[in-house]
Amino acid sequence: MALGKLPDTGDAGVDEGAENIFAEINITPLTDVFLVMLIIFMVSALAIVEKEHRNHRQKDEQAEQEKKLGIKVNLPSGAAAEIDTSKASLVLVVPINGDVVVGGKTMVDSDLDNLFRAAFQKDKATQVVLKADKGVQHGRVVNLMERAKAAGLTKLAIGTAGG
Repeated sequence: MALGKLPDTGDAGVDEGAENIFAEINITPLTDVFLVMLIIFMVSALAIVEKEHRNHRQKDEQAEQEKKLGIKVNLPSGAAAEIDTSKASLVLVVPINGDVVVGGKTMVDSDLDNLFRAAFQKDKATQVVLKADKGVQHGRVVNLMERAKAAGLTKLAIGTAGG
């Protein structure tokens, strides 16, 4: 804020009080600050919207997969590296009841060894992705992993919900 005296008006006998002082606000810095704040809020809003959009997309994909399979699996959360999607994968879904679902079909426990061997013969680099519900017993998951390794499938991954 700038203070200054008004130019003389020619009245020499007039009291030199508040009438002769004027205040001036320079709005250029104020405008600059407002524009910077506007840009910051726009970028922040864009980042928040993008994050929400990504979360919504992940939930939609998970719901779509549940619809396709017809089973609901509550995956444990965890942060891990992505698997290579260009390689052949054998995805095993284990719901809370402990059954094994492959490609939307429930597999009998005795057929799993044949499935593992067939996958190994088809492609020796086949990845086994195990998507087990949080409530499935640990021993069941380890049993499936050991049986896959016994058939020669050594690339094992555990599916998580991310987080």
